[in-house]
Amino acid sequence: MAGLLHLARMTDKAQALKKNQIADYDYPCQLDKIILNFLRIDPDEFANKVLEGGDQAICTWAEETLKDKKAAEFEFINDQILKRRPDSDDRIKYFNEIRDRIDPTRTDVDSWVDLLDLEEGRLPPK
Repeated sequence: MAGLLHLARMTDKAQALKKNQIADYDYPCQLDKIILNFLRIDPDEFANKVLEGGDQAICTWAEETLKDKKAAEFEFINDQILKRRPDSDDRIKYFNEIRDRIDPTRTDVDSWVDLLDLEEGRLPPK
């Protein structure tokens, strides 16, 4: 959506938060914060914008907001999303607990995006 990995997922989570249907999802998570910073918008303001307009309105708004960004900037942000890993002992422990609960054989899963893909069944078998 609008050239940003994770924007569609973040939009869904923001909407779920505002509708009190967030369950065990985390908004804004560290990946969300990367995008929110790139868009220069507060998490609550973004969530309100999602409720006001929906997916297409968010896509149009994001495209307009980012129209002056260069391709290299999008590549950098998307790379940050793809490569984000747990960065403290407690986050590593938390990450490993989730991964091991899903599939303890998947020690190759070491980024948050890979963990999401594993959790949601998008990773090919090892």
